[in-house]
Amino acid sequence: MRKISLLILMLLTVAAKAQEAQPEMADTFRSQGKIYVVVLVLATIFAGIILYLVRLDRKISKLEKGN
Repeated sequence: MRKISLLILMLLTVAAKAQEAQPEMADTFRSQGKIYVVVLVLATIFAGIILYLVRLDRKISKLEKGN
């Protein structure tokens, strides 16, 4: 029980330190207006992955039906 509480305490300490740090790169992108480009690229990649998975699911379903 003692090890678990020590582990939880250590994780909370690390999480608190991580929240204190200010991300300079995000502030720079936001100030220059480039954050929208980053968001657009990430959204495009995510949409591509979703479309790929949908197509793959349809192909697998077609193979399972034996068509």
